[in-house]
Parts: sequence; structure tokens; C-alpha cells
Amino acid sequence: MKLRPIEIARKLDVGTSALRHYEAWGIVPPPQRGANGYRIYTEEHEAYFKCIRAMYPGFGMALVRKVMPMLQQKKFTEALWEINRVQAELYQKKQQALQALEILKPDQMESFLASRKKQGYTIGEVAEEIGVPATTLRHWEKEGLIAPDRDPESGYRRYHRDDIRRLLIIRTVQSSVYLLEKVREIMEKINQQSLSEVRRITMDSLAYMDVQIEQQLRGAHYLYELIELLKQDSG
Repeated sequence: MKLRPIEIARKLDVGTSALRHYEAWGIVPPPQRGANGYRIYTEEHEAYFKCIRAMYPGFGMALVRKVMPMLQQKKFTEALWEINRVQAELYQKKQQALQALEILKPDQMESFLASRKKQGYTIGEVAEEIGVPATTLRHWEKEGLIAPDRDPESGYRRYHRDDIRRLLIIRTVQSSVYLLEKVREIMEKINQQSLSEVRRITMDSLAYMDVQIEQQLRGAHYLYELIELLKQDSG
């Protein structure tokens, strides 16, 4: 069945310019042209467009632009694993946020810090303690979010208990808001002795993740349907 761009745009409640953008990005197969030069879309194109619109809310356009060309290359399994990777990352973030929510209780935070009795920790030890790569700690330092002491003899970073506390908060806030500029703004507002704002941000983040997993599953459903259609068309 041949479809005009305006027909698909109306079904998806988008402008025809959006369809042209998707085509220019290479995330839908190139359409044929009629004698008048107008694009002619097929049911396969419509399925691509529906899949793109369904995946975008849960996965973002960057992933969509990575996965859609895989389908055109018949790399169906690779595309599914890419989706699985992103869903696994979301699960990991949720578990991290739940753990942080528990640690950020005032009594739990004090208990967590009280069990860290060393005078100073290396960057490797802190990375293991709070579950982030050392490269991330260096990046946060470069961005001015943390300023550990330096050993006067070796010059190595030495983190103290207050540093670990601050890093736990930074990790929690960033997992919720993502942008470092926003993290910096929040860290400047947070009272050193109060964790209520961070807990609120974490709870909001968990609620958002619950919405996001629904959006991801909806997008994955459309992706599976598109893959099945492409498999039928290919043979």
C-alpha cells in the first residue's frame, strides 16, 4: 500500500518535516519518488515511523539513531541487545538510587561514615566505596564539585569521611538530574547538615524511572513488531 507523507504525519500527530528529518538522518529507508517527485511511503515506512515515535520517550533519539540503521542492515539481534543494554543500565540506576535513599537517612549516613575509620582514602578505595569509576571522581574534581586533599609527600589524592559523604550526595543527585551544571546548583543549595532535599530528589528520580521503564517497554514492543515485519518482508 502506498502512503503519502501527510497521511503518516496525521496518524502520528507530527509534522511532515519530522518525517523528512528522520529520512535525512538515515533512520528510515529511502522512499521511492512518484512522477511528480513526491515521496511515496509504504507500510514498512509507516512501521519505522511508528517505532521511532514509540521508542523516543523511553530511549531518547540518540539510541534511536543508533538502532534504526541496524534494522536496515538486518542486524536484528544486535539491535535487541542494544535495547537490552539500556534497560539494564536503567535497572542498575534504580538499584543505586534505592541504595542511596537508604544511606541518605540521617542515622544510616552516620552509621555508614562511622564504619569508615581510616584517616584518609585513596581514589581507588573511594571509587569502590561509592560504586563509581575513578575517572568519574577525577571528572567531578575537575568540574569543582569535590576538592580532596593531597598527600604532601606523594601528591596523591586523600579523601576523608566528609569527602565520601559529599561524593555520595553528588552521585545520588547526578543519577537523578544528569547535567553537572544542575548538580553544582543543587550542591550549592544543600545545607551541609540536611539530606532532606537530596532524598526528595532521589524519590522523584525513582518515580521518573518507573515511568521510563513503561515507556521503554512500549518502545521495545514496537521495535519487536517492526523486526517481525522486516523478517517477513525479507523472506
